[in-house]
This record gives sequence, structure tokens and C-alpha cells, in this order.
Amino acid sequence: MVALVERFRGDVFGLCVRMLGHREDAEDATQETFVRVLRHLARWDQSREFRPWLLAIAGNRCRTLLAQRSQRPQPSDLVEEVPDETPDHQAARNLAEEVDLALGALRDEYRQAFLLFHEQQLSYIEIAEVMACPVGTAKTWVHRARREMAGRLQRRGITGTVKHEVR
Repeated sequence: MVALVERFRGDVFGLCVRMLGHREDAEDATQETFVRVLRHLARWDQSREFRPWLLAIAGNRCRTLLAQRSQRPQPSDLVEEVPDETPDHQAARNLAEEVDLALGALRDEYRQAFLLFHEQQLSYIEIAEVMACPVGTAKTWVHRARREMAGRLQRRGITGTVKHEVR
């Protein structure tokens, strides 16, 4: 099991941190993912690739945590915020921060599909397998994620061309 964790920890943690947006939550989700994998390893269909099955478990765990998080009142829900009218030039210059903000604004399934495609480099077929959806739906979710992120980045003043490949 140690070799399995060592081999796939980066992939699982990377997906979890991008989906959840918090390092501590991602560490918990990564650990819970490997506990679940160990508990259910006998159920894995060995005729299928292991990595998509593992990432499906991680994605499901993240979606569960996100659903639980959305049901808790947030501090911002309890205190009325006064909008800040001053532009945040430093954040606009930090592309990585802007991409993270745009990624965080996506629907969960769009974000997961986008991350599986662009960060984990899974094919649309593998994404469909991980997310238990038709291949066309996986393609649509990746496309919508790109479109929504590009629109958000453009509204924030970030411009550029986006190139993507078909796998």
C-alpha cells in the first residue's frame, strides 16, 4: 500500500487541492481517498485502468466535502459586507491567483472535468469513466469550464489566447 500511495499521492492531492481550494481539506481528502481505496480494492475491476478509478474516488470525496461545506453558514453570510470599490491591481497582475479564482467559481463537475483534462492529462474517455458520465458530457463540461474561466478572466482584465488540444 505504501508504494501505491507514493506513486499516486501527487495526482490525488493535486486534484483535491484544486477542487477544494484549501490545503488542509485537500490533505484530509487525499488521506480519506487512500483509506477508501484500501477498503474497496477488492471491488476494483482489474480489466480497467487503476488511475481513473482512484481519481473517481478522490473526485467523489471532494464533491461530498464541497456539498457539506456549502450547507454550513459562511462568516460572510453572517456579516454584511461593504463592497470595496478600489481596484485590486496586485491581484490582477497575479495570473495564477486569477486562474484559481476563476477555477473556484466553476460548478463542481466543470472544475473536476477541467482539472482531470488539463492537470491530470486524462482523455475525454477516461474523464467520462472517472465522472460516470457519457463522453459527450465530459467534453461539454471541459468546454464550458474553459469558456466560463476565459469569460471571467476577460472581465477581470486578463487577456490572451487559449490553446487546447483534443485527446
